[in-house]
Amino acid sequence: MEPAQPADRVPADRTPTDGQPPVDHPAGAVPGATGPTAPAGGEPALVAAEPTAQPPVDSPAPRGPSDADDVTGGRPTPPRATAAKSERSPKDMAISLLVLLIPIALLLAFYRGFLGGDQATEIDPAPAIEQAQAANAFPVSQPQGLGSDWRTVSARYQTVEGGANLRLGYLTPEGRGVQLLQSSLPAERLLPAELTAESQPQGQTELAGRTWQRYTARGNQQALVLLEPTRTVLIVGDARDNELRELAGALR
Repeated sequence: MEPAQPADRVPADRTPTDGQPPVDHPAGAVPGATGPTAPAGGEPALVAAEPTAQPPVDSPAPRGPSDADDVTGGRPTPPRATAAKSERSPKDMAISLLVLLIPIALLLAFYRGFLGGDQATEIDPAPAIEQAQAANAFPVSQPQGLGSDWRTVSARYQTVEGGANLRLGYLTPEGRGVQLLQSSLPAERLLPAELTAESQPQGQTELAGRTWQRYTARGNQQALVLLEPTRTVLIVGDARDNELRELAGALR
């Protein structure tokens, strides 16, 4: 006697009764059913639902392309190298400064060497001297016997309140400036204006038969002053004492 078969068990013999070849059915499916949900034995068949595709738990959330990631062909590329520092090194700054200074130095050399930029313009003082002589405001003297390395760079005669002035400017052999001023103004008015209010006599010196007073002046300047009844003669500048004395001794 065979053991009892379960009610839902499919018989092992799958030969149809109509003599057709056997048909294989998936496990759990009932022969003769027209769909996957056909009932078997009066109860609905359980059909497993297809699983929905879900991303893995540990996979990162998708993100779009950014400035650091450049997506090409669906594959992110490594981040680009950061830009170089904008700050310039002291060496770069020194090179840039040198590049600017070289053309300037060349222009200065050309100006001085070929155009005579450092040379003062020499003038003829004769017109200003003749104008002072014609005005006859005071006796007019002029240097005589100075070397050719003494250059006259300015000359002007002008009338002022209470008198008149004749100014002659010279460039000494050592390249220093000195001014010869002859004026009809009183010394007590002329000296504070041309030197300083604090200027004081520093002693006397004899030059070409005349007695000159040494005075202090502005800054590193010094002065020689000749006081006469009708005029005051002033020699002042940053020239050396021997050059001041040479100019004073050459006045005739």
